[in-house]
Amino acid sequence: MGIREHRGAIEAILFSSGEPVSAERISAVIEVDVKTVHKLIAQLIDEYESRDGGVLILKLGTSYQMVSNKEYGSFVRTALDMRRNVPLSQAALEVLAIVAYNQPITKSFMEQIRGVDCSGVVSTLCEKELIEEAGRMDLPGRPISYKTTANFLRCFGISSLDMLPALPQKATTAELTEAIESIAEPVGEE
Repeated sequence: MGIREHRGAIEAILFSSGEPVSAERISAVIEVDVKTVHKLIAQLIDEYESRDGGVLILKLGTSYQMVSNKEYGSFVRTALDMRRNVPLSQAALEVLAIVAYNQPITKSFMEQIRGVDCSGVVSTLCEKELIEEAGRMDLPGRPISYKTTANFLRCFGISSLDMLPALPQKATTAELTEAIESIAEPVGEE
């Protein structure tokens, strides 16, 4: 298989998947090394961005996903008869910021920072697949810990948590929320 065929195979895999696919998985399927997969996908990303079309490829950590260009989101929603994105509440943004900057983190730690119960907000963020359970902590009672997801990265248009803005040494909840809001408007869930 040549470069053209490898690139075509990568496009077909990403298009068909509908969710992030790891570079390692693509490498195993098309039988080229991971470094080459990253280079080929970087070329595809540049091509898609330069043509300013309706489809883009996003890098999400070490995975990739083909997505619709947010500039055409209103057309997609209308065509698919989707309801308008509901923005996250202030409480949800606060909890999301706390998780993003402190993960893995327990619900009790979130509540300690915010000073209020976070159960409902955590459930909502899990339903929207912006956070997920990250296992149990090695603490008394073995509490569940939470972390952000690949969907969080996709919705905020970042490829890794390293792209989050730096925080002051002793950041307040408001500063955490402001940092999350500064990277992008969340796409939300349909």
